[in-house]
Amino acid sequence: MTEQIMFSKKENGVGIATLSKEKALHSLTFDMISALYTQLKRWETDENVRVILLESTGTKAFCAGGDIKALYQAKNNKQAFDQATAFFTLEYELDLYIANYPKPIVVLMDGIVMGGGVGLSYGASHRIVTERTKWAMPEVNISFFPDVGACYFLSQTPDYTGRYAALTGSVLTASDAISIGCADYYIESDTLETCKQELVTHHWDDYEEVTSQSVHLFLQSFIQELTQSELMMNKDDIHKHFSFKTIEDILTSLHNDSSRFAQDTYTLLESKSPLSLKVTLAHLKQSKASSLEETFETDKTLAKHFLQCDDFYEGVYSILIDKSHKPVYSYETVAEVPDELALSFFREH
Repeated sequence: MTEQIMFSKKENGVGIATLSKEKALHSLTFDMISALYTQLKRWETDENVRVILLESTGTKAFCAGGDIKALYQAKNNKQAFDQATAFFTLEYELDLYIANYPKPIVVLMDGIVMGGGVGLSYGASHRIVTERTKWAMPEVNISFFPDVGACYFLSQTPDYTGRYAALTGSVLTASDAISIGCADYYIESDTLETCKQELVTHHWDDYEEVTSQSVHLFLQSFIQELTQSELMMNKDDIHKHFSFKTIEDILTSLHNDSSRFAQDTYTLLESKSPLSLKVTLAHLKQSKASSLEETFETDKTLAKHFLQCDDFYEGVYSILIDKSHKPVYSYETVAEVPDELALSFFREH
């Protein structure tokens, strides 16, 4: 386990969790999730740990998501299917635990932050991004859905920008991530190491109580000015097209608009899994009126359905294994996907 995730505790009150599966961009395995969950529980009751630092080795990624290639084995294997189900269940429990954690958690979201990496970081109290941050929920590319509670927080964003991020799977910048409430602080990478070292050597054990505000004030001297968010620059166009109630209407609106944004976005959506698009929009609409806990429960149900869906395995094989990027899905267009089929994914087995 030490080669995938490492833990250390400093005498001044800092617990450090370091993802160290660098070659695989720190993609999460069941063992990594289990180890982090166990360690966070220990630190929660450890009076000598006042602040948690969650980071990764290298500069390419914080965490590129779950180890989806491993989940491909669940296609025709009951044991692998049960393991995949257990993976998602534990992953969602960990993410929710982080969101409710009583001590400050500082997460360094340097490089790629996607899927499971978003799940780990979203609930942390202090989320730092850099100019290298590439944030995305790209699950519609492989005929899955934005899980890890993402449909809850992406349904709360202004001008349907979160809906756009979920349905297009677009890679967002640090500015974009902050603008939709998925990150808090922008620190350039050449300053990040200094920030980290000072955080780790700061005497948090001298505080009567280390609060979220304590850490916020500490970070102030490292924060730098952001460039303008491209997502926010396009928010009027996004609102115009993504406010419709169905995927069919969103696509029609984009198709009938000759602007570069609309045409590029239309082409982007057409490349995604039709079934995923329908399920994802339904999940976003439902999650807007749900709690984060309720959204995670729905995530569990949806994940089980997708693990029994041929399109998921077709997407994983084409995009991640064969890398032809030419999946042949059960339905060629969104219009062909029966509404009843999409709704059936929300029902317990």
